[in-house]
Amino acid sequence: MTDRIRSLFRIKNYGLYVVAMLLLGASIGVTGPYLSLYCTKVIGMSTGAYGLFMAVLALSGVAVNTILAKFSDSGMNRKAVIVAAVCCSAMGYASFLIFHHYAALLISVSFLVGLGAPALPQIFASAREAVNENQEAVDSTFANSLLRSLFSAGFLIGPLIGSLLLLTVGYRGVFLGTSVLFLTIGLLVLFLLKNKKSVKSAVNVKPISEPRNESGMGLRSKVIMLPFITLILLNTCNTVYNSTIPLFVVNQLHGTESQAGLVVALCAGLEIPLMIGLGGVAAKIGSRAMMMIGCVLAAMYHVILLLTHELWPIIAGQLLQASFVAMVIAIALSYFQDLLPTLPGLATILYTNATTLGQVAGNLTGGTVTQLAGFRNVYWVCLILVLAAVLLLLRTKPAGSKTHSASIEG
Repeated sequence: MTDRIRSLFRIKNYGLYVVAMLLLGASIGVTGPYLSLYCTKVIGMSTGAYGLFMAVLALSGVAVNTILAKFSDSGMNRKAVIVAAVCCSAMGYASFLIFHHYAALLISVSFLVGLGAPALPQIFASAREAVNENQEAVDSTFANSLLRSLFSAGFLIGPLIGSLLLLTVGYRGVFLGTSVLFLTIGLLVLFLLKNKKSVKSAVNVKPISEPRNESGMGLRSKVIMLPFITLILLNTCNTVYNSTIPLFVVNQLHGTESQAGLVVALCAGLEIPLMIGLGGVAAKIGSRAMMMIGCVLAAMYHVILLLTHELWPIIAGQLLQASFVAMVIAIALSYFQDLLPTLPGLATILYTNATTLGQVAGNLTGGTVTQLAGFRNVYWVCLILVLAAVLLLLRTKPAGSKTHSASIEG
């Protein structure tokens, strides 16, 4: 494992991508736990207005990424896009301190943070190009998993930084701290990211034969449409679970808030080493097969949630949930990139948009189903979603197969 990680750091710019992903996760994590409190208590939004606010924020990012997808792999300067995106994000989070009227805040933040959305997919795409360009044989899935695990690690570090800033400076410190982290990423990329060479196909990926219409196929091809829908379903399931499990522990199982926090923290802590470890396994059995295994584990865990009346099975089940996140949410990026090995920008944008749409759908679904059917029955929805995802994955083919080429070209 150590040798594999060392080999990644011999890739041009990879160390910079590692730092950038850690800081990007931390910058979002600084504000994340306190954003709802700030918007409802300080700005005075209702919970419904806050939900609409967050939905518009997410969809604005999807819109920007979708527009950018047309140019992402046609010689676009990724370095310039990343720098511009993180600067927009920095201004977007600073806007929380400037605008206190709902409409003004909604317009300014959704516009600026929407323009900042390409930062994550373009860093991933740039890293994939660096892996493809590398002369040595490198496991691209493992490289993606390591970056994704560092993004998750940033989510663990960010709230700690945010709590310190909130205690010492208040909300002004939280939002300015987030802006400073985004600007730090921009400065690092601006001064340290070296220009890439011409990109060739990844050494360890069997490339799809060059299709005539690959750059413009988008969701029109079944090859891409099915994985895209699958990832939306899986992220919807994951978001529904994340938004309801603390409430389930406290209200249904009559646990304490600290016990609910333990469940969430344990899963987050397990995800990181699992992403790194399982990223290497995926190269041997295939990213699609790994995703299907993760779905089966998630189904097992949601059956536990539907049956248990005690806390300890849920605590033990965090290994299943963390494995699901590591096998599906992280590995799915490699699956998309392996489907389109010559278009890392488009592949990463499709992955990011599917993730965001799943999160929006999950937030809306979780709240609605919980209110109508109760805390436990929401996991029937999760079980149905994950089983539907398995059926869709069964209808897809492994990346690099001849069936893919024929399907895309047709």
